[in-house]
Amino acid sequence: MSRPFGLAAVQLAVEPWDPPATVAKMAGVAQRIVHSFPWVDMLVFPELAASGVAQFGRLPSREEYALCRAPIPGPLTDELCALARRLGRWLVPGSLYETEGDACYNTAVAISPAGEIVARYRKLFPWYPFEAEAKAGSEYGVFDVPGVGRFGLSICYDMWFPETVRTLAWMGAEVILHPTLTTTQDRELETVLSRAHAITNQVYFLDVNAVGAWGGGRSLLVGPEGLVLHQAGERETFFVQRIDLDDVARARESGTLGIAQTWKQLRDYGMRFPPYQEGFERGEVFKGLGDLKLTGR
Repeated sequence: MSRPFGLAAVQLAVEPWDPPATVAKMAGVAQRIVHSFPWVDMLVFPELAASGVAQFGRLPSREEYALCRAPIPGPLTDELCALARRLGRWLVPGSLYETEGDACYNTAVAISPAGEIVARYRKLFPWYPFEAEAKAGSEYGVFDVPGVGRFGLSICYDMWFPETVRTLAWMGAEVILHPTLTTTQDRELETVLSRAHAITNQVYFLDVNAVGAWGGGRSLLVGPEGLVLHQAGERETFFVQRIDLDDVARARESGTLGIAQTWKQLRDYGMRFPPYQEGFERGEVFKGLGDLKLTGR
């Protein structure tokens, strides 16, 4: 048995604070990738790429910042849906700042080759201080690619909370798509977390980072047995990779490297996990911790 699937990870530098120009750039890159690699089934971009958000460098004007926010569906996602339809490919355009009334979310969407939004996921853990105005989501995001398997959506700082990816895998996800925007020194730690999530959940983990004048990059794809299948450098680039979701099934059935049958052993474990049964508020680790505040303030 085999369930092959072609992925393209685009390590993009946005046009700062200019969503139309950035989406036009995304479209051009995507068209060239599909032309050169017609076996690619899905293209994945970095966090907030569709909104043209640049983490460091020039600060946006109030007007520019307002243009980086948009409803879903709306004109911006309509354009992205049209792109997926023209390409005839799955498209995960990173994420964008979604507006709903007075609220703002960091939201990833998955768009089918027919140009339809089949999944919308709002980031569960906005990162302070950069996303102080973003509201946390409350639902997980999974979607099915017919005849292939189930994919899960995660965004940037979510990966620092292992419960998020574990829940996606528990929901049946075999591939985790994780757009991020990290130009800080913790990028090295995130590459470790990417491997850890792949290993502990026996999933493919695709971590697609942005890049710009202030650094970033090092996007990577990790297989379900924890092996790094590809890691990019720190410049604007892309990589393509054929994966086989049956490798996930084999790892879960036979064990990682033929050794660790973790999902089956977890299923058969008879004890409770206190943090989840009794509530986090009862944890000793939280005693003495102050309020959540913006870093450095």
